[in-house]
Amino acid sequence: AMALDEKMFAAELARRFGDFLGRVKPVAPRWCYPLSFQHAKSYTADRLVLIGDAAHAIHPIAGQGFNMGLRDVAALADILVQARATGRDIGDALSLSEFERWRKFDNTVLTHACDVFNRLFSNQIGPLKHARRLGLGLVDRIAPARAFFMREASGQLGDLPPLLRGERYV
Repeated sequence: AMALDEKMFAAELARRFGDFLGRVKPVAPRWCYPLSFQHAKSYTADRLVLIGDAAHAIHPIAGQGFNMGLRDVAALADILVQARATGRDIGDALSLSEFERWRKFDNTVLTHACDVFNRLFSNQIGPLKHARRLGLGLVDRIAPARAFFMREASGQLGDLPPLLRGERYV
């Protein structure tokens, strides 16, 4: 796609998306984002925590990497506040292991789900394309399914830290 001129690129977008999104018009020069799938074996070490892209890197589908990073930050903030409130050292192994236990499962599920979706939506095999179109059409027509996927994609489901539920620390 990077080798196409602007007109050919716009035509290819229109061909692939149809009129689903309306006319797509460039707002900045195109650039190539390096795609990757990485997930750290461990999020913590002695007084060290990996969060966001340092802990997990995924295909940029629907901004999920950003959402995962926000959840990581909010969860770590919650763990640190709780540690401080109970008189524990915020960098002790117990505090940091609580963070890893909280976030690693969710991040593992989401990184693998995004990888599957990436493979599914980048595959041009005829029956798979048809199944994709059918599945998206069904989700679009079934309001509860659409609402579920919208809430999941926007990071509103799961074991959310207080900050992401709109709660304040006093």
